[in-house]
Amino acid sequence: MWDNMFTMKLFYLLFTICSLGLGLAQNQKLIQTPNNSTYHRIQEEDLHRLWTEILQTHVSNDGIVNYKLLKKDPKKLQNYLSKLDVFYSSKTFQLLSKDGELAFWINAYNAFTVDLIIRHYPVKSIKEIKNPWKQRLWKLGGTFYNLKEIEHDILRKRNEPRIHFAIVCASYSCPKLLNEAYNAKNIELQLTNASKDFLTDQRRNNISKYSLKISKIFDWFAEDFKQKGSLINFLNAYSSIVISPTANISYQDYNWNLNE
Repeated sequence: MWDNMFTMKLFYLLFTICSLGLGLAQNQKLIQTPNNSTYHRIQEEDLHRLWTEILQTHVSNDGIVNYKLLKKDPKKLQNYLSKLDVFYSSKTFQLLSKDGELAFWINAYNAFTVDLIIRHYPVKSIKEIKNPWKQRLWKLGGTFYNLKEIEHDILRKRNEPRIHFAIVCASYSCPKLLNEAYNAKNIELQLTNASKDFLTDQRRNNISKYSLKISKIFDWFAEDFKQKGSLINFLNAYSSIVISPTANISYQDYNWNLNE
């Protein structure tokens, strides 16, 4: 009898220890495994948080960039660029949603553009830099990228014309640099707001019912804005003014002066 009771207690003790060990292992796996969705989400948010901190320190609400201050203290930007490479090289990047990937590439493009400027600062225009869109300066996953590839081979192929209001060319006439990181959760609203802000900015676009004097961006990338109809159809989706289908269209001269 006593032997049976001892055996039962021993069995219960061993079962309890094994259960606790399994639970601990599962919790540890939840925290440490890169493929786990919780781990992945934290990593993505940390990356965006770092970029947002840089932007809010150096970029005004109007998109004016303090390149001079960035040039004096580039450590945070360089840290962010290195983390972009690490994140892109990890398995966690493969788990991103389509919106997550889009946000990653928009942020990367803008960070690379800012980095390009401070490498050559002081300059009055990005066009003072030799082949600014073709320089392979930034490594992601063992491959060096340039701005042209990211814009035309990655971002434009996503058939999302509003990216043209999110990526910047460090110039006065380009859309303003948003002083927060694009992120998967809010990117639809962020792109919509960026489109509306750009169209209503009279320094870049003058819109009335029958006359348009708009940014050359709409001319350079006309095919992107006509994927689901005419250019005016696209504009009417984001303009505060209803534009006539017969409105006259002309394009403003592009001001390439630095956005500082």
